[in-house]
Amino acid sequence: MASEKLQSFQNEIDISIENSCRQLYRNNRNILKIKNEELAVKNYKILAFATLKLCTGKGFQAMSIRDLSRESGLSLGALYYYFSGKDEIIKIIHEHGQHFIQEFFPKKISDVENPREKLYKAIEAYIILSELSSDIFLFFLMETKNLPAELKRIPTQVEIWVENLFKEILNDGKKAGIFSFDNIDLICAAIKALLHDWCIKREIYKQKKINMEKYISFVISMIGSYIEPCK
Repeated sequence: MASEKLQSFQNEIDISIENSCRQLYRNNRNILKIKNEELAVKNYKILAFATLKLCTGKGFQAMSIRDLSRESGLSLGALYYYFSGKDEIIKIIHEHGQHFIQEFFPKKISDVENPREKLYKAIEAYIILSELSSDIFLFFLMETKNLPAELKRIPTQVEIWVENLFKEILNDGKKAGIFSFDNIDLICAAIKALLHDWCIKREIYKQKKINMEKYISFVISMIGSYIEPCK
C-alpha cells in the first residue's frame, strides 16, 4: 500500500477527530466552564485518546476517573469541566465513531460505479481505517458487550449500517450479473468476520509476516472467489 495513500487517510482521520471535538464544544459551550475553544478542543482530543488507551489496557468497567486524570495529565477538577462522568465520555466517543465511520467510509467509495470495484475498495478502505484508528475500532468491537444497555445503541447502529452498505453493493452486483450468491446474510457475515479479524488480531498477523496489504489481498481474493461466477 503506497505510503501516500496511508498518509492521505491519516490526514483525513485527524481532521475528522478535530472537527468532532470542535462540534462537541460548540454544541455545549453555553454550559461549559471552558470558554477558550482551542483549549477545549485540544483537551477533548487528549481525553478521548486517553480513554481509548485505558479501555484497551484495562477495560471500560475497570477504568476510573482518577485513571483518566493520570493518563491525560488533567486534574480531577479539570475533567469535570468537560464531562459529568464515565458514561458521558463513552457516549461522546461513540458519537464520534458513528460520525467518523458513516461520513468518512462512504467517501472512499463514492466515486466508484462498478459494484465489483466498489466492494473491493470498501473492503480495502475499512481495513485501512481500522489499521489507522485501531483504538476506536477495537473499542467498538470489544467494549460494547460490557456497556450498559443504553450505551450499546450507537455501536449496534453502526454495525448494522456497515452491514447494510455491503448488502447494497452486493445486491447491485447481483442485479448487474457480476456477483452470484444464494444468501446475502451469510456473505455479509463472512465479510464482517474477516474485517473484524484484522482489527482484533492485527499484531498476531504481523508477527506471522502477514502485513495489511497481504491481508487485504487475501480477503478480496477469498470473497471474490465465492461470489464471482466462474468464467
